[in-house]
Amino acid sequence: MIICIIAGGSGTRLWPLSTPEFPKQLLSLNGEKDSLLQLTYNRARKITSKILIVTENSHIHHVKKQLRDLPDSSFIVEPARKGTANCIVQALVHINKNYDHDEPIAFIHSDHYIRDNDGFVKTLKDAEYISRKNKKIILIGVEPDFPSTGFGYIERGDIVDAKGALYKVSSFKEKPDLNTALKYLKSGRYLWNCGYFVGSYNVFESKMSTYSPDLNGVLNRLKKLNKDEFNKQYLELSSDAIDYALIEKVKDLEVIPAQFDWMDLGSYKDLAKAADVDEKGNYINGEIFEEEVENSYVVNKEDKPIVVIGVNNLAIINSKEGILITRKDLSQKVGDISKEIKKGN
Repeated sequence: MIICIIAGGSGTRLWPLSTPEFPKQLLSLNGEKDSLLQLTYNRARKITSKILIVTENSHIHHVKKQLRDLPDSSFIVEPARKGTANCIVQALVHINKNYDHDEPIAFIHSDHYIRDNDGFVKTLKDAEYISRKNKKIILIGVEPDFPSTGFGYIERGDIVDAKGALYKVSSFKEKPDLNTALKYLKSGRYLWNCGYFVGSYNVFESKMSTYSPDLNGVLNRLKKLNKDEFNKQYLELSSDAIDYALIEKVKDLEVIPAQFDWMDLGSYKDLAKAADVDEKGNYINGEIFEEEVENSYVVNKEDKPIVVIGVNNLAIINSKEGILITRKDLSQKVGDISKEIKKGN
């Protein structure tokens, strides 16, 4: 199997720890020794030596520095961010030239937090086997443990193989409101869509040809170009997400539930859930003096001390990029505000 790690995030949702210049997949979070990217790579190495990293031009020097043992041929560099659809097409162009077209490819993300490495390995290997056998795109979905309004959902259809916990995909659902998310959770028929899927080059090309002629046209056009022409035409592409451009259009998708824990770390509330907290529910990192602080996530990356007294349910971050103080339950708003800061507003 080939594992393709998508590592081109824009770094807005965890500002000011994460920035467009140094996004969250490059960060070591919650006391971990390795960055999220390095942790993802280490998981992938347990499955295969055929690992590709797709990243954006402005990040490549950081990515190569963190993954020193990978050869240059393992890095696929986008000239600019053009959405996951074009990112995956660029990976397929590379695979078309360098790998067996029948070998399954697992597309995964570099900025997700997973602790159960053994479960991750088993799930990916199961998806590889099923993809080879059924010659289809196999999705991996996550069993929800709360009614999330921040994730898309995959509705399970008929059971294809009860022994292997394999289902037909019945439908995709956008991020729901709370009442709808509660219904999804209670029904037991829905999985979070974590954006992981497995299929060979030949399968992807076939599905693009049938369900996404525009994307297939981009693939066929780009794979004929030299590097300079490739970069020029890539910059002219319209951004699109692979879910909308292809995955949600395919009629014969199958899905297996993940056998591992999974967190997107899309906000400081999520980050706090993944942290090793003290007896008061706090994660404290850096030069911080605190009294009567509960259920808070406090990080100081600067030399001057922070004093925090009598607060609850806050995320407080001090870095060279700026200072953030937010209720954890409102921290999903950080991404939009950080984009405004980047614009200079």
